[in-house]
Amino acid sequence: MTSAKRSASEDLEMRQRRYLWSMLVRTLCFIGLVITPSPWRWTFLLGAAVIPAIAVVLGNAADRRTADAPPSQQDQHDRKELSPTVTIHGEVDDD
Repeated sequence: MTSAKRSASEDLEMRQRRYLWSMLVRTLCFIGLVITPSPWRWTFLLGAAVIPAIAVVLGNAADRRTADAPPSQQDQHDRKELSPTVTIHGEVDDD
């Protein structure tokens, strides 16, 4: 497994799938609300009321992992920085 992020389309598809499953469970809660006796109805009612909020949060949860691993202390120490007075000469390609 790599540390690379998922593509945007794969991430969207995964979030849509999570939302769909949440809404399926909510639908089952509504069906359970209609067909079960009184003590269980309150559980199904609570599930049908709370699941949409959870589904929206899970549906909007984007993959925020970074592709790069954090630099180690040795890498930060060995890294050389350019001073503000250094100019790098070169050309710009218009491609």
